[in-house]
Amino acid sequence: MDSSVIQRKKVAVIGGGLVGSLQACFLAKRNFQIDVYEAREDPRVADFTRGRSINLALSHRGRQALKAVGLEDQIVSQGIPMRARMIHSLSGKKSAVPYGTKSQYILSVSRENLNKDLLTAAEKNPGVKMHFNHKLLKCNPEEGMITVLGSDKVPKDVTCDLIVGCDGAYSTVRSHLMKKPRFDYSQQYIPHGYMELTIPPKNGDYAMEPNYLHIWPRNTFMMIALPNMGFEDCLVFDELMDKFNNDLSLCLPAFSRLRIPDSHAISDLSMYNYIEMRAHVNSSWFIFQKNMGRFLHAIMPSTFIPLYTMVSFSRIRYHEAVQRWHWQKKVIYKGLLFLGSLIAISSTYLLMHYMSPRPFHYFRRPWN
Repeated sequence: MDSSVIQRKKVAVIGGGLVGSLQACFLAKRNFQIDVYEAREDPRVADFTRGRSINLALSHRGRQALKAVGLEDQIVSQGIPMRARMIHSLSGKKSAVPYGTKSQYILSVSRENLNKDLLTAAEKNPGVKMHFNHKLLKCNPEEGMITVLGSDKVPKDVTCDLIVGCDGAYSTVRSHLMKKPRFDYSQQYIPHGYMELTIPPKNGDYAMEPNYLHIWPRNTFMMIALPNMGFEDCLVFDELMDKFNNDLSLCLPAFSRLRIPDSHAISDLSMYNYIEMRAHVNSSWFIFQKNMGRFLHAIMPSTFIPLYTMVSFSRIRYHEAVQRWHWQKKVIYKGLLFLGSLIAISSTYLLMHYMSPRPFHYFRRPWN
């Protein structure tokens, strides 16, 4: 593709949050003209920032995406390593459940500060322009047209070659796409709410051990003291742009084919992880499974890989990780069943041998 054509391509990124600002960083490398439209005001100058403030856990996938745009070292230096979950029982007992090996950890980073750093990094590129307080009104991908409403309250039509929807859970882009024929979409609500609590520092130091994800699992609810796959989406899209030499007509269908199975898988994994942290960590059987998985991984690292390791410390595709996880569970269960059967048979044999009547032996002592 001719470089002059590449430079003229215009991209509208809807949403200036974590994924939208990172996507702008990736696209800026390709000399595209990028306009980022964010409904909220600039968080770097706002007196109060709306939205989630809870820290996020940054794993290998997210770090690889940050590394690709030269931001990994900057962000990692601001994070706190978390090497295990710290489970707080009802009795007050604390027990650590490691995420992986001693060298493996995830990073607790400030969501707000990360967003600010990404916005600043994106804005340093001459081809990126930020539009805050701009709400999306209409989106027409077929015509490459969007309508936005700025602070002047005057609707403005914008034409572009690519529209990237990064506007979160209640996406305006998705709501417009849902009006298209044969567009399938479903959502499911869990029967729990969300509330943030603050545990202030104690005497200028951490109130609790800092290198853990603290969890108070109570089965029906959970308290937790601390991204999704969005960062990896940006990285995969960038890799496909390299593969197809910036040809959007080839890149976009390939991206859909590649990421739809993983999107379905991460949705299921997110729910499983929530249930695991809320209830399963209270189970002795769960702790046994975790220890068994780490033991098998230590002796057969390429054959048995714990689910958390596949998700957080590798770039194995999510749906492949789920398939492998199910296979590993079957192998472990069959192995335990075989071992249990072997122990039962051996115990039965020994018990029968012990309980069976023994012949009475006597010896005649010769008299002198």
